[in-house]
Amino acid sequence: MSVQSKALPVKLTPFGAALAGALGGCFSTAVVYPLDVAKTRIQASKGKSKDDLSMLAVLLRIFKKEGVFGFYRGFGATMLNTFSMQYAYFFFYSFVRNSYINRLTRRLPAGAALPALSTAAELLIGAIAGALAQIFTIPVSVIATRQQVGRQNSATPEDDSFLGVAREIVDEEGVGGLWLGIKPGLVLTVNPAITYGAFERVKGIVIAAQVKAGTSGKINPGLSFLIGALSKTLATVVTYPYIMAKVRIQTRTADDEEALVEHVHLPVAHKPHHKDSKLKHPGALDILAQVWQREGPTGWYRGMSAQITKAVLSQALLFMSKEQFEQWALSLMILFARLR
Repeated sequence: MSVQSKALPVKLTPFGAALAGALGGCFSTAVVYPLDVAKTRIQASKGKSKDDLSMLAVLLRIFKKEGVFGFYRGFGATMLNTFSMQYAYFFFYSFVRNSYINRLTRRLPAGAALPALSTAAELLIGAIAGALAQIFTIPVSVIATRQQVGRQNSATPEDDSFLGVAREIVDEEGVGGLWLGIKPGLVLTVNPAITYGAFERVKGIVIAAQVKAGTSGKINPGLSFLIGALSKTLATVVTYPYIMAKVRIQTRTADDEEALVEHVHLPVAHKPHHKDSKLKHPGALDILAQVWQREGPTGWYRGMSAQITKAVLSQALLFMSKEQFEQWALSLMILFARLR
C-alpha cells in the first residue's frame, strides 16, 4: 500500500490541467452562449447601423426572427472550438509554465524557496501558450463565427452545417481561408495572457495576505469569480478594437462593405471563384482605420459592453469551475493510479 501511495500523482499533469480547463471552458461558454451569439452579431454589424445594438435588443430580434434556435446558431462548432482552444491553451500554458519553473528551480541553491513569477514572465508564458493554441484551433473559430452570424440576407437556402460552411470557405478562397483572422488572433494572445497574468498575480497577493493573517490560504469560488471578472474586464478593455476587427475579418463584414476584389468591385454574392480571381481582404489595421473614418474612435468600441458582459461571466465561471474540474481530474488520476 505504501508503494502505491508513493506512486500517486500529487498534482495534475499538463494533460490533466488542459482537460480540466477545457471542460470548464465548455461549461462556462454553454451557460452564456446566447450572449455570445448576440455580441458576435453586434461586432459584425455594418457601418452606422440604424438598428438598436444593445444586447437586449439584439437578443429580442434574434428570438423574433429565428426563434429559440437562433440563440444557439453554431453551438456545436463553438463547443468544439472552445474545447480545442481551451485544451490547447491550458496544455501549452501548463507545459510552458512548468518547464520555466523547473529551469528556475534547478538554478536555485539547495533548499531555497522558489520566488513568485514576475508579471512579465506570466504575460510571456500566457502569450506563448495563446499563440500556439491559436495556430491549431483558428479554423474551427472561423466556422463557428460564420455560423453565429448566419446568412440573413441570402435569398437561397444554404448549408449552414459545420462541414457546409467549411466547404464554402475552401471553395471561395482555398484552405487558407480557414485561417482568416490569424494575424489579429496572434495579437490577441495578449488577452488571455493579461487575464491569467492578472489572475495569478491578484490570487498570489490574496493568498499571501490570508497566510499572513493565519487563515487557510485558499481562495473560495466566490473570490475566484470576482478576481476572474476583474482580470477579464481589464484584458477586454485593452484589446477590444482588435477583437472587433477579428470578427469582421472572419465574417467578411469588411469585404461586404468595401467589395474588395482585384480590379472589379462586385457584391459578395457575385465574387469570382478563388481560382479565377485573387480576393483581397482588409487587414485589422485597415478595418480600424476605416471604422475611425466613418464613426470616429467610438466605432472601435462598438459592442464592447456586450463583449465584456459575455466574456466576464464566461471567464469568471471558468475560473470557478476549473478549480472543481481540477479536483475531479485529480481524483480520477488517483483512482486510476490505485487501480493500476
